[in-house]
Amino acid sequence: MSEIFKEQAEIILGKILEANELAIPLAPSNIEMFGSRAACLISENGPLWVSDTGHHRLLGWRNLPATDSQPCDWVIGQPNFNSEGANAKGKPKNNTLNVPTGICSCGNGLAVADAWNHRVLIWKTLPKDNNVPADLVLGQIDFNSNQPNRGSLTAAADTLNWCYGVFYYQGKLFVADTGNRRLLIWHQLPEENGQSADVVLGQPDMQSRDENGGVNANASTMRWCHDITIWDNNLVVTDAGNNRVMIWQGIPTENNTPCAVVLGQESFDSVEMNQGVYFPKANSLSMPYGVAATQDWLLVTDTANSRLLAWKKPQSILSLQGAYADLVIGQNDFYSKGENRDYGLPTRDSLNWSYGINVYKNTAVIADSGNNRVLLWKIS
Repeated sequence: MSEIFKEQAEIILGKILEANELAIPLAPSNIEMFGSRAACLISENGPLWVSDTGHHRLLGWRNLPATDSQPCDWVIGQPNFNSEGANAKGKPKNNTLNVPTGICSCGNGLAVADAWNHRVLIWKTLPKDNNVPADLVLGQIDFNSNQPNRGSLTAAADTLNWCYGVFYYQGKLFVADTGNRRLLIWHQLPEENGQSADVVLGQPDMQSRDENGGVNANASTMRWCHDITIWDNNLVVTDAGNNRVMIWQGIPTENNTPCAVVLGQESFDSVEMNQGVYFPKANSLSMPYGVAATQDWLLVTDTANSRLLAWKKPQSILSLQGAYADLVIGQNDFYSKGENRDYGLPTRDSLNWSYGINVYKNTAVIADSGNNRVLLWKIS
């Protein structure tokens, strides 16, 4: 299929639909998931953690799954594998979730963006059992609070509002604080509940939260930031609301630093889906939510186009401004956008509103949200 992706996914997690079977919200089990939005493969052989977003829980596999629809080993956020409901149909605690999305390994532990509890949960060591309580919470003063921006109409360095993405790199923690239209950076992994962030991108200060900073879109603003990665030591953020991917030279240390280039738009002030036309092309995007990097490639889940795009690393990232992608996965060509290609049943090489992507060595893990499944796809 391409220089890096094998022809089809090797393993499918979740229920596999049969012919003439409708894709409907699935009852929770140790196999079935609903609207999975992110995943994190900790090492080459596992564990694997998945945000089963629609069921308000995390699912964990002790080892890298080897068969289709392999049952998971652990659940966090629900009392058992067959329960669902925001915060386990109760109040928020240190082991409940409400629309969990981004998930990443951090140090020796795990971090999860618990989006509708407006917080990030951090485990200092990797959970290895059911319902292990988190050790730390960001965005709230304690584990029992869950108001956006702690009930304030303005943001602050220690608050969150619909946070959807988390990423950890060389001691730094990055959080896509989506509802506040900003990215927060902690220079070191936080050690206290509700600890303040050190740097804000997308807003002129820690208190502002307007779309695109209250002005027209530019190299410094965001509308719906969602996911984060580092590519060749350069910060990359998906700005889904502006239908673009923002790339900085290096990792910013000053508030409101402008990015160097964008993918998906030809200029910093352009924001329309697929650059204002119905069908996509190799340099347009429609609500890109997920992003991951390998040594040579940047991978973006172009969510509303139900495809994955890949850009090969150039000599200088400045040459990427508005660049055409080198590869497309999930569609037959760069100009198609149908869910599961032609709005048919999912196949081993199709996508339907793919939200998240995570890469560890030669395994790409794709949260294929619209198909209620996760794909393990081998790459070279």
